[in-house]
Amino acid sequence: MTQIGRLLGIARHARPRAPMEVIEAAEITLEGGVTGDYRGGLKRKPYKRQVTLIEQRNWAAATAEIGQAIPWQERRANLLVDGLDLPQVPGARIRIGRDVVLEVTVENDPCSRMEAIATGLEAALTPDWRAGACTKVIQGGAIAVGDEIRIEEAWPSHSERSTTLVTSTESGSSSART
Repeated sequence: MTQIGRLLGIARHARPRAPMEVIEAAEITLEGGVTGDYRGGLKRKPYKRQVTLIEQRNWAAATAEIGQAIPWQERRANLLVDGLDLPQVPGARIRIGRDVVLEVTVENDPCSRMEAIATGLEAALTPDWRAGACTKVIQGGAIAVGDEIRIEEAWPSHSERSTTLVTSTESGSSSART
């Protein structure tokens, strides 16, 4: 069953520690992640933290836990999503709009900067990937607030694909002999 959600927000920052700029639409590229966001092109090669996502309900739960209303972009994530659970499995693919495909790489661990925003926020974001997911860009394109987001099947690793192929081939050979 395919989960379908919506993109509620897009944000970027031009340099480390710069204020987050909330925008309505963006271009996502293989080389740079969210165009205009310094983190996506870090080290001039595809990077495991090119585009970061957070679920709206997780941000709401964390800020409610500490009793403060804080704008989502203070999390410093690039994309705010609603209506689906972000996959907590490296290799899972997320499609945004028609063209953009992101691959989950790691959990987006909260850092001490969250504590500087509000006491207790780092701890409130710690459980169960509540702080979001880091992704790398697999396929670029344009995105806009309101776009549909879908979780696609997690892609098996190369070794898992090889094992599946060998097992399938062996199964086929065995059944042909019976």
